[in-house]
Amino acid sequence: MKNNYVATILLLVGLVACKNQPEKADYKIQGVPFNEVKINDQFWLPKIETNRTVTIPASFAKCEETGRVESFVKAAQKEGKFNTEFPFDDTDIYKTIEGAAYSMTVHPDPKLDRYVDSLITILGKAQEPDGYLYTARTIDPLHPHKWSGNERWVQESVLSHELYNSGHLFEAAAAHFQATGKRNFLDIALKNADLLDHVFGPGKRNDAPGHEIVEMGLVKLYRITGEKKYLDLAKFFIDSRGKENDQKKAYSQDHKPLIQQDEAVGHAVRAGYLYAGVADVAALTGNTEYLLAIDKIWENMVSKKLYITGGIGARHQGEAFGDNYELPNLTAYNETCAAIANVYWNYRMFLLHGDSKYIDVLERSLYNGVISGIGLDGKSFFYPNPLECDMHFKFNRGETLDRQPWFDCSCCPTNMCRFLASVPGYIYAQGASCVYVNLFAQSSSTIQLNKKLLVTILQETQYPWDGGVKISVSPEKVSQFALCLRIPGWAGNQVVPSDLYSFITPETDSVLVTINGEKFQYKTEKGYAVIDREWKQGDVVNYNLPMSIRRVEANKNVTDNAGKVALERGPIVYCLEGKDNGPELLKLSLADSSKLTKSFNSGELSGVVSISGEAQMEDGKKVTSQKFTAIPYFAWNNRGANEMMVWINRK
Repeated sequence: MKNNYVATILLLVGLVACKNQPEKADYKIQGVPFNEVKINDQFWLPKIETNRTVTIPASFAKCEETGRVESFVKAAQKEGKFNTEFPFDDTDIYKTIEGAAYSMTVHPDPKLDRYVDSLITILGKAQEPDGYLYTARTIDPLHPHKWSGNERWVQESVLSHELYNSGHLFEAAAAHFQATGKRNFLDIALKNADLLDHVFGPGKRNDAPGHEIVEMGLVKLYRITGEKKYLDLAKFFIDSRGKENDQKKAYSQDHKPLIQQDEAVGHAVRAGYLYAGVADVAALTGNTEYLLAIDKIWENMVSKKLYITGGIGARHQGEAFGDNYELPNLTAYNETCAAIANVYWNYRMFLLHGDSKYIDVLERSLYNGVISGIGLDGKSFFYPNPLECDMHFKFNRGETLDRQPWFDCSCCPTNMCRFLASVPGYIYAQGASCVYVNLFAQSSSTIQLNKKLLVTILQETQYPWDGGVKISVSPEKVSQFALCLRIPGWAGNQVVPSDLYSFITPETDSVLVTINGEKFQYKTEKGYAVIDREWKQGDVVNYNLPMSIRRVEANKNVTDNAGKVALERGPIVYCLEGKDNGPELLKLSLADSSKLTKSFNSGELSGVVSISGEAQMEDGKKVTSQKFTAIPYFAWNNRGANEMMVWINRK
């Protein structure tokens, strides 16, 4: 179903230069595309399959049911009223098509392909002759959506989301072109991009995108077409920020020029998309000022504004980052889309710097803050992801802490559609004479190293429940190169790459590596166990990561977690849920001396390792012991709404 060349140039960040184009600046490290990684593990494969068979079809059905598709029909007819609540609702169709495209890349599906084509036909008819595609205005230009302004673009830096819609259009069209080789959707996107290039730029409109993502989308189009104008426009949008040096515009990261920013501020999803786009443009242009800026912003985020679950965005007001060390639990917002944006950003930071610390943050977000946003059934979702639930608190749009099949603002469900299908693309990467193993999942891939040597990697593991990893390395001929195995921070004594969290007791077990049964003394570089040797077919590396149950405490400046402890095992953050521990669990405390044990239950919550031990309950002056059970945070609220907490009192 797919054009093999096209499949190579895209994936999420499209890391290979276009055919017949001269060699360009780019990321020095390149990801191995998700469609070139065959995954067959017991953790991710069921989730990816559920996304393919449940989440994507359910999202398309909701787009039909809620009138999102009908809005495009009305736009083509130029009559009626806009169907839904928000002007960015067009993007729910784009994101679901993107997820379907990724899915079809791996699982050809003629029926789905025809359905997507039928939607693309509707989208094309809704596009105006000059390329404008925005149903909230086109349906009735004299009475557009209240956020849109009376003319095109005049509210872009505030609320209209015109460029945000374009960004998701570009991302989806690039994915569809990758999956099918067909240009029907791509041509719609290019027509819209050409309009943006005509309207925006030096001497033309100079609006900073209010909700970023158009920057990443334009880079995708540049990689496909080789048209430098798209890359130039992405850079122009980045440089358009902060013209007025107005702190009130921090919500959309428009308070100062990007190169002067050094703190993660404002709406967390917008921020994550911006920083990912900046990384793309920096890689392609060699802009060192961009690199310095996002390095500083990353340091601020990871040392002062990152939740232990990898979530970002402490405040429900503005769905925004809070002040330094402002990390409340009950009111934590941690939008699912923000966790996804955090993965996008950190992956690009790894591609820029080759340091495992970025994958540490990515993994923490992936296994906790991202997949907590979708139910095990594949069709129920969280918008916010707090670290505590008392069954009374409600967020700014009235979201209750029970999983929902859809939201009026359904950016998170459709974002999960496109993200989950791409997860295998984060496992492996390659640099100059180096194969990186970043994530541990039972999988295989054949990688072309240095554009000439084919190396097949086969990974066998029960991760994240077991730390044993067996990697078979088979080059097509005996060859010298390095295998770089990530040593997760949690496998040593670093919760995150800062002092924001720390383990209460040190890890005593070490990371062990054997090659063909013999212990190997590896060297460590940027958080990787580097095995640089002459490899031959059938060489086997056994990699053992310690999987102790660890207690974590927060930096003393995080006042909400003073005197509290959290539990981790491997990459998994745990929580206590009322279903297992009763309705008074928020009164429980866990002594440092309490013995903790693990157990695997294949039938509970689709198969998870749980942690149990003795906790204390104080009732007046009486203290009693009570057995407790902790489950992975990502799995909570799959058995009905009930109380939950990640951080437990130590006394």
